[in-house]
Amino acid sequence: MEHYELIVIGSGPAGRRAAIQAAKLGKSVLVVENRLRVGGVSVHTGTIPSKTLRETVLNLSGWRERGFYGLAYRVKKNIDDQDLGSRLRMTLDHEIDVLEHQFARNGVEVVAGKARFTSPHEIAVATSGDGEYRYQADNVVIAVGTTPYRPSHIPFNETSVLDSDNVASDPRVPKSLTVVGAGVIGLEYATIFSAMDVPVTLVEPRERFLEFIDREIIEEFVSELRKRGMQLRLGVTVDQVDIDDKGWAVSTLSDGRKIRTEMLLYAAGRVGATAGLGLETCGIEPDSRGRLKVDPKTFQSSVPHIYATGDVIGFPSLASTSLEQGRIAACHAFGAPMPPVPEYFPYGIYAVPEISTVGLTEQEVREKKIPYECGVARFRETSRGHIMGLQGGMMKLIFSLKTRRLLGAHIIGEGATELVHIGQAVLNLKGTVDYFVENAFNYPTLAEAYKIAALDAFNRMPGRDAAPI
Repeated sequence: MEHYELIVIGSGPAGRRAAIQAAKLGKSVLVVENRLRVGGVSVHTGTIPSKTLRETVLNLSGWRERGFYGLAYRVKKNIDDQDLGSRLRMTLDHEIDVLEHQFARNGVEVVAGKARFTSPHEIAVATSGDGEYRYQADNVVIAVGTTPYRPSHIPFNETSVLDSDNVASDPRVPKSLTVVGAGVIGLEYATIFSAMDVPVTLVEPRERFLEFIDREIIEEFVSELRKRGMQLRLGVTVDQVDIDDKGWAVSTLSDGRKIRTEMLLYAAGRVGATAGLGLETCGIEPDSRGRLKVDPKTFQSSVPHIYATGDVIGFPSLASTSLEQGRIAACHAFGAPMPPVPEYFPYGIYAVPEISTVGLTEQEVREKKIPYECGVARFRETSRGHIMGLQGGMMKLIFSLKTRRLLGAHIIGEGATELVHIGQAVLNLKGTVDYFVENAFNYPTLAEAYKIAALDAFNRMPGRDAAPI
């Protein structure tokens, strides 16, 4: 039985960062991946495919240029399945090649197969055709990710009724689309297909969605969706889905309405991919959605030498935070120094338009009873916005009246997921409104919106000597 100081189950963002961090500490590391190629959900069916699909659609549809050339402008008139798939395959091959090189360069061993615990320190790996191998580990990191939730009353058939994994692995352009679930994944795919002028109906059982995002940003987002004709069915559930004689999906909603579309994407939740891991042999019990409970500072499970990181532990389920969780788990496992986790990290939602946010929302500031002021900048107010032909997009900054510190930065529109990092740095470094007011920003850029939004707040904040020119 081969022995390793760390075995990592899963090679997504959390798993690969844990493995490479441990290898850099001089430890022997084995990564077990149940796919034939490394990368995990992130590379094969999650983050990378969906963002690649988004970029492909925005480029070929001419979406970014319609502010200048009109709503009828297209780079390619008819976008087909092959257009969506070709760029995706090239991107995935590149990502996998980079990851394999990282593992090889750091001496991380990889085995393809399905892992299960046979005891707290022993793992069996069933490989295709070669039988089962057993390994012993001092420490284990579980980074298996999640799989789409598939309720029994939805007739998934991978042609007209799909989950998000199906869409990512074999993208097609339907004549019409119903998306069930207004979470991050559902909204991303709904808006991506809408950008191709596919008629989209979005169904969400809650009256409001993305509750962790500032309400003003969501109001702006909803307004954008309605302007381009997306149908929003909020506060209703899908009680039944039937396939008609033409193979189209017919959804019956709880309010009695029916929706008939060529394709239905069910994106209402995901479950931890912990089934079959043999966690019962270790005394670890997943929750009803297959997720694992861990110490939020060390990512240790109830068994000290077994860690869990990434989507399998639940919110926030971001690739960026998963990477850091993997690094922290590996450092803690081997007693390496760990810098404190930053208080605030950014969220990125790659919808069309994209949304990114860091820090407190206005609702959270009110709940904490912090005296505050907000500043808003519209991208169309910037010269760069005019050059790019932007019609929408906004930035909202929230400042404390007492300390003048930035409390939150919330952005919707082109480049939001890039722009947010300026706010992230200022927030975690405890910067104030004066930073934005007193410093120059490249001109013309969208980043200039920080100065515009800060001035908007500054000019209403008490205690200033004089408003800057």
